[in-house]
Amino acid sequence: MADATADLAGASPAKLTTADGRPLKSALARAQAKARRRAFLLVLPLLLFIVLTFILPIGQMLHRSIFNDGFAANMPQLTQWFVDNPVGTEPDESAYAALAADLKSAAEAKTIGVVGTRVNYEMSGTRSLFTSTGRKAKNFEPPYMQAVLDADEKWADPQLWGTMRQVSDAYTANFFLAAVDLARDTEGKIVQAPEDRRVYVMLFERTFLIAGLITFLCLLLGFPIAHLLATLPLRYSNLLMILVLLPFWTSLLVRTTSWIVLLQGQGVVNNTLVATGILTDDTRIQMIYNQMGTIIAMTHILLPFMILPLYSVMRPIPPSYVRAARSLGASSWTAFRRIYLPQTLPGIGAGALLVFILGVGYYITPALVGGASGQLISNLIAFHMQDSLNWSLAAAIAAVLLAAVLVLYWLYDRLIGIDNLKLG
Repeated sequence: MADATADLAGASPAKLTTADGRPLKSALARAQAKARRRAFLLVLPLLLFIVLTFILPIGQMLHRSIFNDGFAANMPQLTQWFVDNPVGTEPDESAYAALAADLKSAAEAKTIGVVGTRVNYEMSGTRSLFTSTGRKAKNFEPPYMQAVLDADEKWADPQLWGTMRQVSDAYTANFFLAAVDLARDTEGKIVQAPEDRRVYVMLFERTFLIAGLITFLCLLLGFPIAHLLATLPLRYSNLLMILVLLPFWTSLLVRTTSWIVLLQGQGVVNNTLVATGILTDDTRIQMIYNQMGTIIAMTHILLPFMILPLYSVMRPIPPSYVRAARSLGASSWTAFRRIYLPQTLPGIGAGALLVFILGVGYYITPALVGGASGQLISNLIAFHMQDSLNWSLAAAIAAVLLAAVLVLYWLYDRLIGIDNLKLG
C-alpha cells in the first residue's frame, strides 16, 4: 500500500488515469466544464429576465432619446433637398415643390399630424400650420412657392426652414439639449432655450435638493432607531423590527393618501393644533400640495430603506469597543465619533444611496401630495410619456437622470467602496 501511494505521489499528472483508462487531467477538465454549463443553465432564466425587463428597455430608451423619424420618414423629398443643399441655402422653387409633394402625400397617408408634431417639438405653434396646409396641398399647382405662400405666409419664415432642416435628420441630440434647457438656432449653434421653456434644469435641481433633504432627514431619524434595534436584546429588537417592516405590508397609495387626510387644511394635524390653541382657524398651516407635503410623505415612506442597512451594519459591532474607549478616558462623544461612527459608514452610505436613488425617481407621492411646487422630474417624464407624447424628450430626461445615478454610484465607489455596500 505504501509503495502504491509513493508511485501515485511521484507520478506526473499527465500520466494519471481514471478507472476506465482515460487521462485524469482531461477528465477533470471535462468535469469542470460540465459544472460550469450546469451553473450557467441554472442562472440562464434569471439572465434572460434581466435582459428582457432591464437591459433591453434601457437600451430602447437610450435609442429613443436620440432617434425620431417623424419628419424624415414622412417628408422624404424635402429631407433629400436638405441633404443636397448646405446650411444657409435659401429655399427655392425646388424646395417648395418638394414641400408641396410631401405635404400632399403625408395628408393622404394621414401622417401630417406626426410631421407637424415633430416640428412642433422644436418650434411651438407649427403643428396647426402643417395640418391646415396639408388639407390644401392636393390643390397646389406650379409655381409651388407661390401656391404654398398663398396657403400661409408663415412658410416664408427662415426659422421654420431652419427647424425643418434640423428635424430632417432622424438621429439628433436636440432632445438632450432640450433636457438641459438648451436649443439650436437656425444656424445650428447651441444656445439657451427661450426663458418660458427653461423648466428642466430647475426641476432637476429641485429633485436633487428634495431627494438630498429627504435622505438627510431619513438618516437623522433612522440612525437612533437602528442603534436602538441593534443594542436591544434580540427578542425585543425583533418585535420592534416588525414595526419597521409594517409599512411594506401596506399599499404605497394608501400610505400616501393617508398623509393627505393628516396634512390638509382641515386635517388631523391642523385640527389638533387649533384645538390645543397653538394655531387659530385663520393661521392653519398649508402642509399639503406643496414641497412640505412631498418631503413629509416621502420621508415617511423611505425611512425603512435607511433603517435596514444601518441595522445590518450596527448589529455586528461589539459593544465592548465603545466601553474600551470609555475606560481609556474617551468621552461619550469621542468614543462615538472615533470608534462607533466609522464602523457604521458602510450602512450610512448604502442607506443614503438607496434612499436618494429612490427619491429622485419617485412619481406617485409627488403627484398626489406635491402640487405645483412639489413636482419632481419624474412627474415631467410621465407628462411627456402620457400627455404630450414626446417620448424622445421623456427618454432624454430619463437618460440624464440615469447618468446622474451612475455618477452617484461612482462617487460611492470612490469614497466608500462598492464592496462595502450593505443593504441588509
